[in-house]
Amino acid sequence: MILRDYHLTLRDVSDQQPEYLETVFSLANGHFGVRANDPISGNPITGTLINGFYETAPITYGEGGVGYAQKHQTILNLPDLRHLNVATNTGHRFSESTRTAVDLDLTTGTLDEEYELKTQQGETIQMAVKSVIGQNQVNFWGVSYSFVAGNYAGGLLVSKAIAVPAEAEAIPSADPRKTRMAGLPICETEFINQRLQRYHVKTRTTKQAVTAFLGMLTPNAKLLQQPLDLGDRQAHTLEYEAYVGEVGEQNTIDPAAQFMISSLSALIADSRDFWQGVWHRSEVTVGGNDELNLAIHYNIFQLNQAAGRDGRTNIAAKGLSGSGYEGHYFWDTEMYMLPYFTYTNQPMARQLLYYRYQTLPKARARAREMGVTKGALFAWRTINGEEASAYFPAGTAQYHIDADIAYAVGKYYEITRDLDFILQCGFEMVLETARFWENFGAWHQIGASSRFEFHTVTGPDEYTALVNNNYYTNRLAKHNFELIGYLANEIRQRYPNKLADFGIGPADLEKFQKLADHVYLPYSADLQINEQDDSFLSKPRWPADKSTPENFPLLLHYHPLTIYRYQVAKQADTLLADYLFPEDLSVDQLKREYDYYEGVTTHDSSLSRSIFSILAARMGDPEKAYKYFMDTARMDLVNLQKNTADGLHLANLGGSWLALVAGFSGFYVQDEVVHFANHLPKEISRLTYRMKIAASVLEIDLSADKTSVSVISGPIPTYGVSVNGERISLVKSSSYEE
Repeated sequence: MILRDYHLTLRDVSDQQPEYLETVFSLANGHFGVRANDPISGNPITGTLINGFYETAPITYGEGGVGYAQKHQTILNLPDLRHLNVATNTGHRFSESTRTAVDLDLTTGTLDEEYELKTQQGETIQMAVKSVIGQNQVNFWGVSYSFVAGNYAGGLLVSKAIAVPAEAEAIPSADPRKTRMAGLPICETEFINQRLQRYHVKTRTTKQAVTAFLGMLTPNAKLLQQPLDLGDRQAHTLEYEAYVGEVGEQNTIDPAAQFMISSLSALIADSRDFWQGVWHRSEVTVGGNDELNLAIHYNIFQLNQAAGRDGRTNIAAKGLSGSGYEGHYFWDTEMYMLPYFTYTNQPMARQLLYYRYQTLPKARARAREMGVTKGALFAWRTINGEEASAYFPAGTAQYHIDADIAYAVGKYYEITRDLDFILQCGFEMVLETARFWENFGAWHQIGASSRFEFHTVTGPDEYTALVNNNYYTNRLAKHNFELIGYLANEIRQRYPNKLADFGIGPADLEKFQKLADHVYLPYSADLQINEQDDSFLSKPRWPADKSTPENFPLLLHYHPLTIYRYQVAKQADTLLADYLFPEDLSVDQLKREYDYYEGVTTHDSSLSRSIFSILAARMGDPEKAYKYFMDTARMDLVNLQKNTADGLHLANLGGSWLALVAGFSGFYVQDEVVHFANHLPKEISRLTYRMKIAASVLEIDLSADKTSVSVISGPIPTYGVSVNGERISLVKSSSYEE
């Protein structure tokens, strides 16, 4: 495999603020993440995030109500594993540091940094830091610090330890994207010997526990007060290793048994093996723009770092790069991030869906709290499966998360034919969400006809809340009903009597099909477009004098009720449904809808631009598609949303991959046929990417005058393949060596 530019450096990012750099150069493995804090001046009590390790605190309402979410769930910021103290042997502490170079190698997962350290007395030395996080051995993180004399060439004393958190002042913020303080955990630490420290932390309310160890890899060295002598002007290196246990572990770990990594190089090899597999399955090359090529590699890298792999955790909105949105999981996973894994790493996709299945009992309970007697309602924002959104108009009212999860289950099965997963988990989730829609919706008789409607809901556009018949919600609910029949037929072909185990029969399937046939999809005959909801088009448009940059995002400058009065969208809503169901409308109708909704959309959500890019490509406007795509691809590298310091925009990272694959290459799957269509803009001379269809890795290669699809590993898939509207026969690439 030929790897091109897979190195991110300080030259490739637009912001040099420490908090921003900590996010962008963070390392993670789905289990835990380590922000790239300055080891010398960084905050020693923040920087390590463990997926699913959280604390709760009561939500305080001025006026509460039945069914309101009761508890905040907040991921805990644990001590910074990178922190260390360096001093001269005369006691002068190197308290100032300047980060002079950074290189994040996306092929190995190693982070190399260079710093100049300085004492208050003006003494300087140079420090190089190399760190890596285990990807197959996900409990390990390793780091080395190398010191070289500057204008100071004497003795050093280097100390490193995991710090017990001190009280931190909560900084009040009206920004709902930021995290909250959830109280300090109970922490215990001890030095087992001079080379090994144990750190045990337990939450006070959720009763979760994690044990971590910090140890020396350098022979005959010690954690505290390790002397070095720079007088020989040679580099002196110290290597350390951290072991972060699984959430729920008690204080019974044998540290000698856990420290299995013999050296930092062994951990680097572990990481390199993982990333070689990632790039084999999902390498993307964008010709004609080196910056764009690197940005896409970076986005894929961070997607893989963020995803929970154990079936008990998912992908937080900020991944493990920061604590923004409190470490919560949203619908973003299923609609923006899961597609990447579904088409490149099906075992990972299965684990992410299995997390939802684990929360199904709480989803059933939530439906009852909302007055729906059957079915399940998944939490809008959560860590443990319980609803944690304190603002229900833009939280619980987004019932579409049920249909989003069902849609993702269907797409996973469509490409994997994993009937085992459907029987164990998938069908039950689709059935329970369909039952929710059945009991949540209402029949509306109009003359001789009747239609099935959904009232007082909020669609993806959070600037339009509590409306009737949001198009996106209704269209996804319709699909949810249809999916029951499709999966039931798949099960019945293999296991004729298996459906009885789920408590459904032919009459139930007929009922769901009837509901699907009668779901109301609002449409404006005057404008000849799908209506976002029953009232959206009748509202006045957002005033032009309030559409200046200083007023965005609107949610930070205006009361929600002010925003709700207007025809203004935070992000793609009806257009998102158009992207998911391309068969629903003609190109002419898509153009009408695109033009209309583009005029009322602020893109205040990072989820928006990728969908506008995909649809612009599909409707034959590659230049507009490219413009939106560039904002999507480099969003965090240019700090477009101005809040990357709180963590990366993970859904947008997934959206950038979708914009390339579903937009510029026109990819979608329908009726067991994989479709591709060439929509490359002139700015991209060539696009090559890989995806996994069943057991086969395909390579898709597009240029201005060519589109080819070949199999580079695995068998020739049984799926049909269509390129630019014509069916082709796949062949195995002769140029690729496995």
